[in-house]
Amino acid sequence: MAENEGKVKLLGCRASPFSRRVEMALKLKGIPYEYLEEGLPNKSPLLLELNPIHKKVPVLVHNDKILPESHLILEYIDQTWSNNPILPQDPYEKAMARFWAKFIDEQILTVGFRSLVRAEKGREAAIEEAREKFAFLEKEVTRKNFFGGKTIGFVDMVAGSIIPFCLARLWEGMRIDVIPEDEFPELNRWIKNLKDIESMRECIPHREKQIEHMMKVSERYKLT
Repeated sequence: MAENEGKVKLLGCRASPFSRRVEMALKLKGIPYEYLEEGLPNKSPLLLELNPIHKKVPVLVHNDKILPESHLILEYIDQTWSNNPILPQDPYEKAMARFWAKFIDEQILTVGFRSLVRAEKGREAAIEEAREKFAFLEKEVTRKNFFGGKTIGFVDMVAGSIIPFCLARLWEGMRIDVIPEDEFPELNRWIKNLKDIESMRECIPHREKQIEHMMKVSERYKLT
């Protein structure tokens, strides 16, 4: 690890869950890094230079290698620094971890925003849709400390950056309890386990700024 010290740079946004999960991985593995905050939507020339295709954070720079997209960055970090593994070694378990991470970003995040931005008359249906999605995660984490098993892993970072530190805060602000403990005891237990880890707590963004940021992001999910 010594040869990599001081050569890692992360372009991110403190309120972005996608940036938060990368910082979770860096902190878990004890990797020193330089952090550069991007004031979205005012994107810096450096961000546009490093990620000209998507023009968004996070972007990781390691020894002149440039990596966009949080899932790819997490996998790169895990393969480059072998301590505290994030992804399972078993091929099937690794494939399923990728499956659940994709499910969370493509379905949980989207339906979570829908439950916030839909008109009042359609909000209950959106909340019910969200709970149907969460039921799959409830089953997946049953009788496990984390999605990765006894230790935090790939799916925990993806889900952790989205559910307790992002959507839950927005729901609380609107007095919506989408994942009540009596209905989702395993997910709520997982959230408590996650918050017990110091490196995860360090990545919790400022509540008000995150709510402001995510409400702006949620505009794209509004129905026309």
